[in-house]
Amino acid sequence: MRILGVASASAALTLGLAGNALACNISEFSAVAKCDGTKGVISVTDKDPSGVKATVSVFLQSNGADEKRVGEQVVEGTREGVTIDFSEDWKPNTTYRIHVKAGNQVDEDIKPNLVTPSEACESPEASTPPATPEPSEEPSSPSEPSEPSEEPGSPEPSEPSKPSEPSDSESSPAASTGENNPSPAGESNLAETGSSSNTGAIAGIAAALVAAGAGVMFALRRRGASNNR
Repeated sequence: MRILGVASASAALTLGLAGNALACNISEFSAVAKCDGTKGVISVTDKDPSGVKATVSVFLQSNGADEKRVGEQVVEGTREGVTIDFSEDWKPNTTYRIHVKAGNQVDEDIKPNLVTPSEACESPEASTPPATPEPSEEPSSPSEPSEPSEEPGSPEPSEPSKPSEPSDSESSPAASTGENNPSPAGESNLAETGSSSNTGAIAGIAAALVAAGAGVMFALRRRGASNNR
C-alpha cells in the first residue's frame, strides 16, 4: 500500500509540473519598436508552446496614461514564436503599453513598457541622396540669339524718305517785276525837281507880292476918289 501511495503522489506531481509547463505566461511575450523601410512598426512576439489564443492590445502612453489605442490583434503562439506587427509612425523616445489577455491564464501588461529608439525612421528624401549630374565631355555651344518674333498687326519699319530735289520754280530766284526795276535817270531827275522843297517858299513869296499889289491898288483908288471931291 505504501508503494502504491508513493507512486500515485509521484504521478500527480509529474502531471502538475507538466500542466504548469504548458500553461500560458506573460513572460512568453515580448515587444520591440522597429522600422519597416521608412515606416514605423511595433512588433509583438508570442512564444507560448501551448498555443493558447491571446489578444494583444497596444496603447500610446502620455504622462503615464493611455492617450490612444494603436491597435488590437489575436495571436496563437508556438515554441519557436509567432510575431504580429502594428503599423505606428512612432516618435523617438515614446512610451507604449502592451496588454495581453489569454483566457483565464494571462491578463496583464508586458513589463517594462516599450520605449522607442532615440532615432526615427529615415524619410525617403534622406535615404535617397540626389544624383549629381555628370559634366559633359564636349562643351556646349553657345545658343544663338533668337530673332525677335514679329507680332501680328505690328507695322513694318519704313525706309527713311530721301530728301526731295528742289523744283525749278523753287531753285531759281523769283523774277523781279517791273515795279521794282530802277527807273531811268531822266525820270528820276524830273521827279526830284517836281517835288523839290523850294516850291513852297516860292509860292509864299508870290502870294505876298499879290497881296502887296492889291493893297497898293486899293490905296491908289482911294486917293483918286478923295482928289475928285
